[in-house]
This record gives sequence, C-alpha cells and structure tokens, in this order.
Amino acid sequence: MKRNLCLMYAISFLQGMVFYYSIATLYRQAAGLNMFQIAGIEGVSLALSLLLELPWGVLADRIGYRRTLLVCSGLWFVSKIVFWQATGFPAFLLERILLAVVISGISGVDSSILFLSYEDGQSQKAFGLYQSLGTAGLLAAAAVYTLFIGENYRLAALLTVFSYGAAFLLCFGLTEVRPTEQAERPTLKRTLAVLKETLTNRRLLLLVCALALVGEVHQTITVFLNQLQYTRAGMPVRWIAAVSILTTVAGLAGTASSKLTQKWRPRRFGGWMFAFCALSCLLLAWTKNAVLSVIGVQAIALCFALLSPLGTELENRAVTTTDRATALSMNTLLADGIAMLSNLAFGSLADASLSAAMLFGAGLCAVGLLLFLRAVKP
Repeated sequence: MKRNLCLMYAISFLQGMVFYYSIATLYRQAAGLNMFQIAGIEGVSLALSLLLELPWGVLADRIGYRRTLLVCSGLWFVSKIVFWQATGFPAFLLERILLAVVISGISGVDSSILFLSYEDGQSQKAFGLYQSLGTAGLLAAAAVYTLFIGENYRLAALLTVFSYGAAFLLCFGLTEVRPTEQAERPTLKRTLAVLKETLTNRRLLLLVCALALVGEVHQTITVFLNQLQYTRAGMPVRWIAAVSILTTVAGLAGTASSKLTQKWRPRRFGGWMFAFCALSCLLLAWTKNAVLSVIGVQAIALCFALLSPLGTELENRAVTTTDRATALSMNTLLADGIAMLSNLAFGSLADASLSAAMLFGAGLCAVGLLLFLRAVKP
C-alpha cells in the first residue's frame, strides 16, 4: 500500500496548488459578480454539501473508495475548467455546485484510504503529511503567483486547471483498499444500522463534538477575526498580508503531530493543544498589542495543525463498522451542524465586541477540552 500513500501525498500537494487563492474574490468581481452574488453562491454550495454528505458516504461504501475518489477528482478538475472560463453568475454557480458534490464525496474517503493503506495502524503520520503537503502546495502556488502571475487572473485559473488535471490522472494509479466482499448493496436497514452504531458510540460522538468546536474556533479566528484583531492593534494592511503567510506556514506543523503524540500520548498531547488554543483566545480577548495578537493567532493555527492529524486518527480508529465512509459522513454532518451554530454566535458577538467573540472562542475550546478528555482513554 506504499504506492497509495505516495500517490495520495502527491494528489494533496497538487490539489493544494490553487494559484488564484489570494485573489479569488477579486477574480469573481472582475468576471462580473458582486458580493451579494458571491455570498449567495457560497450558501447554496454549503447547503448542497450537507444534503449530499450522507448519500455520498453510502455510495462510497458501495462502489469503493478508489472509484469514489476518482469520480470526485474528475469532477473537481471539471469545476476548475468551469471556473477558468466563467464570466457570470450561472457559470460560477455551476462551479460551486460541482465543488459541493466533490467536497461531500471526498469527505471521509481520502482519510479512509490513508487509514487503510497504513499497514501498521499508525496512520497519524500519514494524516499529518497529507495535510502538510496540501499546505505546501498552496504556499508554492502563492509564491508562483507573486513572482510571475501578478494581475493576470485567468492565467492563475488556467495553472490551477493543469494542477488539478495532474491530480486526477494520479488517481488512476490508486489501489482499492475496501475489500470487494464488504461492498454489499446499500439498504435502508443497513444505513440505519450504521446510524445506530454511530449514535451509540459515546466516545466517538464526544470526540467529533470536541474536534468540531476547536475547528470552528480555528477557522473563525485565523480566517476572519484575525484581520479585525490586527486592525484593532494598529497593524498596517501590508503587515497583515505578511502575517497571513505565517498562518499558512503554521499548517506545515502537522508533520510533527505523530512524533509528539508518541512522546506524550494522545490524551495528554491533545489536551494540551485544546488548552493552548483556549489560552490563546484569552490572550486575544485581552490584548491590543500587535506582537501579542500575532502570537495568539499563530498559536491557534499551530495547535490546530498539530491536533488535526491526531483527531483524524482517533476518529478513524473509533469507527468499527465496515461502512467506514457512511459513518464518517455522519460524523461530518454532526460537526457541520455544530460549526453552523457556533459560527452564528461568533458573528453576533463579533458585531457587538471583538473581545466577547474571543472569550466565546476560549469557552468553546474549554468545552472541547472536557469532551476530548472524556472521549480519549488515558
């Protein structure tokens, strides 16, 4: 299964190479969209992703993980072609619909391939490297864009088409990891049995909730609230742009997750990551200093990068059914539901007080810590 791992790493790097990432909004505006249309398209995409999550999981368990990844990578490649040629609302909506199909289809399948391809059962190393190579691809694309592309937005989209086309071709080299005899015909009874098994797996539910809470804190603060925090601290825009690169680089730390977990054990190491995230949120709620603000945001990015591979490993270990993709899709639905609710709370609090939003983040991390400690055995 070593070939599977090498191919998945290469696919992650290539699919991380989104050359238009830093100007995605400007690209859409230049092609004729306004912010209301952009937000509307994103809403449709998110809703469709949630609706397709469970059906895709059931189908993946039926047709196999390799075939599912192949179909989704092909659709992803097509979506990039659509994006490259898009000039108005209908085309960009089509691109986002295709993306929703892809994201819901790949969810749980890529991690299942990695988990089942790692023969010694210690797949956390694979998850960390897979995550980090995606970040490395994004950084490489950002460097190419900065040095050679400039304001040629369409060229950035075309290069992304090439990158995703190459990733699609690599998928043909993957070997199926789900035994054929397990691919029984999906039925309502079988799906309900997986649902019952998932909902009665108390440790798994606690783990999913814990990871969803800290994931939403990471996403909200490192992508949205960080800019408000930096502005409050008096940082000029050019510094904010430079610091955002550091946040992306922090994602490369995932490669160290496995070694650190082995040194300190999963429960202790994961608990520290939750605790450090909570303390970082408290720091951001208190400070208006630029340097301390940067330290707080980077600490959250670093801790999540280290925690994410461990969380994926523990979640995959906790799944006992052979219908792994179906179970993981159910976990994703639960996590997305938690994320949507906490995101609304974050937005309301941030409008009233940025410090209050940061304190809310600290509270979510504290709750996540308690759930994580209950979910993971000493």
